[in-house]
Formats: sequence, structure tokens, C-alpha cells
Amino acid sequence: MQVTRQDLEHREEQFLASYGMRSRASRGRLYAEEEHPYRTAYQRDRDRIVHTTAFRRLEYKTQVFVYSEGDHYRNRLTHSIEVAQIGRTLARTLGGNEDLSEAICLAHDLGHPPFGHVGEATLNDLMLNFGGYNHQKQTYRILTELEMRYPEHPGLNVTYEVREGVVKHDTDYDVVDARDYWPEERGTLECQLSNLADEIAYNTSDMDDGLRSGILDPAAVLGLGIAQRVLESLGEASPVDLREPMVRYRFVRRLVALEVSDVIAATEQNLNQGAVQSLDDLRGLPYNVADYSADFQRLNGELKQYLYKNFYRHYRVVRMASKAERTLRDLFHAYVQEPLQLPPEIQQRALTHAGGRERVVCDYLAGMTDRYAIQEHKRLFDLEERA
Repeated sequence: MQVTRQDLEHREEQFLASYGMRSRASRGRLYAEEEHPYRTAYQRDRDRIVHTTAFRRLEYKTQVFVYSEGDHYRNRLTHSIEVAQIGRTLARTLGGNEDLSEAICLAHDLGHPPFGHVGEATLNDLMLNFGGYNHQKQTYRILTELEMRYPEHPGLNVTYEVREGVVKHDTDYDVVDARDYWPEERGTLECQLSNLADEIAYNTSDMDDGLRSGILDPAAVLGLGIAQRVLESLGEASPVDLREPMVRYRFVRRLVALEVSDVIAATEQNLNQGAVQSLDDLRGLPYNVADYSADFQRLNGELKQYLYKNFYRHYRVVRMASKAERTLRDLFHAYVQEPLQLPPEIQQRALTHAGGRERVVCDYLAGMTDRYAIQEHKRLFDLEERA
């Protein structure tokens, strides 16, 4: 028996909540194309994202630690996969479209440059007089312009709802600019849940990586309010030893579960209080229904402050960030001053691109992995390194 696209769309009608986003109700693609015989529109979007060069490059792009620090720390690719797993769980449990949620989650960091947030800040500073740089806008450009895989059109031609999910992605590290996507409308439930999936993933995994690296003090972590909730949930009457891998795995796994469960309960309560009966109802609200409870907002705020002070600003992490900033600045100025150092196809773009040479160089740098940027820096600045 073959399951067709129509069968899958019928299942969506049966199993999605009244406010869940049906693939057959999509606002469509930028360029018209025929529907697929056995994949829904959002399944195709997800598959297109997974097959991009930009997605594969995430394997060697920094989450917190540069790849050379070790093989077991998160990178942008593993982070995106973790976000998608959480996003699917949230969407499925709350009656949303899992495929749409997964597509948004997998795409949300495509525009990140090498070296994480310091890479983004550095490129933005270098591009201040040329339109700036923002990884969220870069993700949109990758989806609609930069990723060239089809002769008929630029970009991936993903659906409106995936593009909307990217431009309305809203966390502490994102700048929303939804001017072409009905900014007065709330994003779909799947879009809203992807924001929280991202936040849950980076808070919990950064705690895990910080403990694994030895940067975070296990005793200080256990003093956090959110850690006390985890211990209560596990039935631990006394502090545990987070230096032990199995203890840490169990602790972080339960932390993720508590965060996800809180979002599900709080979001369901908001849906009921907002009398949401349709997607139009959800879009018309003046606030996002997907959220934490007030209790977990407070606990997560404490966790974020702790991670910022004790992990992201730790001297080892700051040293990595400083080296990364110097690397990107050197490469940017070298390419802009002498474009003949660029590969021929990039040189050609630099001559014709409406955004000018600086934007082309910025795009080239943003697409680099940490590893490639480090190697390229050696090739350009080390006389003993072969060009």
C-alpha cells in the first residue's frame, strides 16, 4: 500500500488541532511548482533544508566551543538537531504540525557564521556601513537567494510558513524583522514553539557542555533554582556528583523533560485562556501563546544569568572568542583590499553584486566553517603555508 500526499494531508485534518497549520492550507511558495506525489509541502521543505550545503557546514560551526576543543561538545549542527527533536515533541503534543516545526527548527541557524555569536558580532561591526550582518536575515537570504540548487529559481523555494518561521524566530539571540510577513500577525503555533525549542536546547546543552569541560562548578550549578527542581523531580534528597557522566546525563535529561513539560502545560493554558479555536484566532492574539509558566520564566532567567557570567564570559571561552574575532577581521580586510585572493566565482560576484564587494566578502566569510576560516587565515598570513 502506498501512502500518498493526499493521504498525509487527510491525516493532518484528522489529528492536528483546529489551530494547527495544515500543509494544504499553506500560503504557498515564491515560485509555483507542482505538488509532490507522496510528501507534503512541509516535508519537502524539511528535506530541502537537510540537503543544503549550508546545513552540512553547521557541523564545523561553533556553538560555544571551537571544534578544536574536542569532539564531544555541541556544534551548530548537533544543536539544530536537538532543537528539531524538541520542536517535534512540542508540536506533536500540542496538536501542531510536526513537519513544519521540524523544518523551521532545522533552518533556524543556517545563517550563523563561523565562531558563533562572536562571529556574528564581528561581521556586523565590519559591515556597519554596508547594511550590517544578522544571522537571522542571513538565514532568510540562504533560503531565498544564496543556496543555488535549482535552475528555475534562486534559493530553496520553501513555503511561506517556513520563511515566516525564520523571520519571526524570537529568542534572546535573535532580532526579528518581519516587515514582509504581516508583522502584526502572530506566527503559527509551530513557529512559536520553535523559539522555545531553541531556548530549551541551548540552555540545557550549554549547561551540559560547561560541566563536561570543567568550566562550570558542579556545586554552584546545584545551587540554582532550576537544579533544585531537577533534584526534587529525581527524588534526590542530597546533592549529586555532576562530575560523574551518568549522573550528569540523567540530570540534564530530566532538566530537558521538565522544561518541555512546562512549555506544554503553559501553552495549553494560554490557548484555553485565549479561547483559540482556529489558526486565525491564534494569529490575531496580541501575544504568543507558546511560553513558559511564570515560575519557569524566573528559573530560566536565573540559569541564563549564571551561564552568561560563569560560562560565556569564562576566560577560556573569551580567549577563543578573541582569536576568532581577529581571524575574521584579518580575512575580511585582506579580501576587500585584494579581491584577487578570492576564488574566481566569488571574484565574479564581487564585480556584479548590487550589495558591493563588502557584502560578497561577508557572505563568503559567513559561509565558512570554523575549520576553513582557520585554514584560510594560515594560507593568507603564514608565508610558510602553501596558498
